[in-house]
Amino acid sequence: MSSEILSVLEYMEKEKGIERDDMIEVIATAIRNAAQKGVNAGQELKIEINPKTGALKAWALMHVVDSVSDPKTEIHIEKARVFEPNAQLGEDVEKEVDPAYLGRIAAQTARQAIMQRIRQFEKERIYDDYKDSIGDIVTGTVRRKERGDLMVDLGKAEAILPPRERVSGEEYAPGERIRCLLLKIESTNRGPDIILSRSNINFVRRLFELEVTEIADGTVSIDGMAREPGYRTKISVSSKDPKVDPVGACVGSRGARVKSIVRELNGEKIDIIKYDPDPIALLHEALKPAVPKNIKVDEKQRRMYFEVAEDDLSVAIGRRGQNARLTSRLLGWKLDIAKEQKQEVGFEQRKERAVEGLNQIPGLDPDLAARLVNYGFVSADVFEGVTENDLVSLGFTREEAEGILKLVGEFLSPQNPVS
Repeated sequence: MSSEILSVLEYMEKEKGIERDDMIEVIATAIRNAAQKGVNAGQELKIEINPKTGALKAWALMHVVDSVSDPKTEIHIEKARVFEPNAQLGEDVEKEVDPAYLGRIAAQTARQAIMQRIRQFEKERIYDDYKDSIGDIVTGTVRRKERGDLMVDLGKAEAILPPRERVSGEEYAPGERIRCLLLKIESTNRGPDIILSRSNINFVRRLFELEVTEIADGTVSIDGMAREPGYRTKISVSSKDPKVDPVGACVGSRGARVKSIVRELNGEKIDIIKYDPDPIALLHEALKPAVPKNIKVDEKQRRMYFEVAEDDLSVAIGRRGQNARLTSRLLGWKLDIAKEQKQEVGFEQRKERAVEGLNQIPGLDPDLAARLVNYGFVSADVFEGVTENDLVSLGFTREEAEGILKLVGEFLSPQNPVS
């Protein structure tokens, strides 16, 4: 068993980085606990392991008495003085035990406990190795599916991509490479678990930081984000350098940068807009190509009411309200969207407008203007080619007809005189 222990100590020290003293303590404790549950039940044992040779020694702690009632925990004083000459009544002595006497079952149980502790050690080291990578993107290989979770090999450790952190519609087979956000490290009874995510909004943020150098160096900043994983992301950006177009920097030459991110997100749409501190201006940017009209703002409730043209309504709301929800999250305002109300212009209103148009002719009597509108003369241009007889035939006196044509002619003379 000594050679086995030594090989375990050397392997864990070299390959896993676990200190030899820590492993010795674990192995000794495991063997002692396993033996005390087996053939040595009831005895209190002391276990020592030589760190250089792996040699195992064991002692049973016995209470010195002059009359033995429990041979597993008590020893007669005469027997005690055989290996401990100065033993006295009431003292405890250590009686060496042959390690083989600990029992095969104890050794097997100890081996299981050792392996369990080794796994625990490895998991504890995970936190130290990955604590500084929380919030970063990591690359791994899908290994298997376990109770709905995807198990991903990151090289030094195995991580979990749970269903709640996956994007609907994305499927991965064992052996596939996958990029994820290292979301957090959870403490469990089994040790720390590395939790990955592809649905978290910060996954998209980190992709932009990695792809767009202007974001990485702080020239361009991401001021707002809203995402529905697998469908669409809206992002507002601004630039500290007036010479740098923040939207253009994120899109890249011929869209190369944003296309790379879209490919990583398996076709998820990305809308990049220029940030504006004015929420109304930002609303106009976020809703393009739809145009918000008649905007009313409730500052207290952080609510906006606006209308859009009937043709723009489906664009503004989006599929299942997606565009409206994302815009609302991006702005941080609640949005109430309605179809633009177009007032139907009735006959009387059209007539009034036509009369107002004829009233622009200097000297034309308003009553005459109203009568002319009734016969279709809705503007001065309509009189082109009209004669006195034409007006007389409609019920106007010759004097009225002559006066009307004269005033109209004078009105149009600078532009297109009526003959």
